[in-house]
Amino acid sequence: MSSTYLDSDVAESAKHPEKRGIEFIAPAERHGKPRELFAVWAAPNVSVLSFTMGATLTLVLGLEVWQAMAVIIASNLLWVLPGIVAASGPSAGTSGSVITRAIYGIRGNRIVIAFYGWFVSGIFLALNWVASTFMGAELLRRMGMGNETLAKALVTIVVSAITVLVAVYGHALILRSYSVVTAVLLAIFVVVVLFILPQADLGFAQPEPLDGLDLWISLSIGFAILASTPLSYSNSADLARYLPSNTKPWRVVAATALGGAVPGIIFLSIGALLGTAVSFDALEIGIDFALLELLPGWLGILLVLGVVLNTVALNGMTTYTASMVFQSIGVPIKRIPSAVLIGVLGTIFAFVLAVSTSLIDAVNLMLQFLLIISVPTITIYATDILLRRNRYDSLQLFEQFPSGKYWFRSGYSVAGMVALVVGGAATALFLSTDVWVGPLALALGGIDLSVPVGILVSALAYAVLAKNSVREVETV
Repeated sequence: MSSTYLDSDVAESAKHPEKRGIEFIAPAERHGKPRELFAVWAAPNVSVLSFTMGATLTLVLGLEVWQAMAVIIASNLLWVLPGIVAASGPSAGTSGSVITRAIYGIRGNRIVIAFYGWFVSGIFLALNWVASTFMGAELLRRMGMGNETLAKALVTIVVSAITVLVAVYGHALILRSYSVVTAVLLAIFVVVVLFILPQADLGFAQPEPLDGLDLWISLSIGFAILASTPLSYSNSADLARYLPSNTKPWRVVAATALGGAVPGIIFLSIGALLGTAVSFDALEIGIDFALLELLPGWLGILLVLGVVLNTVALNGMTTYTASMVFQSIGVPIKRIPSAVLIGVLGTIFAFVLAVSTSLIDAVNLMLQFLLIISVPTITIYATDILLRRNRYDSLQLFEQFPSGKYWFRSGYSVAGMVALVVGGAATALFLSTDVWVGPLALALGGIDLSVPVGILVSALAYAVLAKNSVREVETV
């Protein structure tokens, strides 16, 4: 297990790999401003995948453009949860995968983090790599490469390698480069939008407008799909943990939430408009392919490069945070080899998805199912921060023996573990997908209330069960 502190000679620098893992960051090594987090979260969310997800609302779910806009805005309000979670980083000075020991107990946290922080991270890596794999392979095909499987493998391996390299260099590189990445991506996608938006039907109306139960089903499923993005970022504390401990929490919340929500709202809305101009068949493999047909050749190449750059930005962040998971659960491995390992896992998942399914099927189905774990974990985390007023005993978070204050009962926090199971069950019961409709969603005719119900049940369960124990622990 890594020590609590690292020597000062490994101070952050974008010029060499980051040696620090989950170790506590001493006050003398803290630096930065909360506003820097805006670009860190904007870069992964200036995404062509948002076009596909936005188009799903109007083209697949049958919503009017104004209804789609309402769903987009409502779902992006949930970015406040990653914002709240991020505020715990400067307070505790360590990774979120360590901070959650205060929620689940030392042993309980190992179980939760081993699954959600590592295995599920591999799935997210794969889903995002699939988008660039499809696009890159299509570009190679147009350039004359006839073997589609080879093209997909080549693109996946190259993009994965660059992504892992970003994760290896770590926090300093991410903090320094993502503002530039955001600007480049914004420029590319603005030019793309200027070319294609005139083809959207601004006066569009569905030929058979939805009403009654059908309308509520589409609204709720669309909300669940889009909500899965902000709810998946329970790793936001990792990117904020280098900030000084006296940083005002509201500034961290605002920079993180706005960094994710602003580009999300903009590009999802554009996607909803594009859904009025492309065919359903185009969406089956991703609206990005339809865009290639609408753009001049030079801009098509820029679009593909933008997709790849966005994928590297998003997965570089995911791989970076996932690389600390092994350490947090007690596996004796350094952060850098761990980053390579999670990269290999994601690469394998990505290649399997790329050769066996369509992009839209992979994305929508996986995002909905991952709500079962992402809804309760991020909700419980945010609720814990509010309950203890964002106060964590940093040194005790590394005390992994019965003498530690976060050991609870036999290494498990009953409140955290029970709330997680109850919240996940509530989410599943109200989930509505093509392959699974929860019993309570079925009773509602197929309306998907998995997100609001899951959030409410998870928060209430943890607040009721943990209220007294939090007070006792933080006064020890």
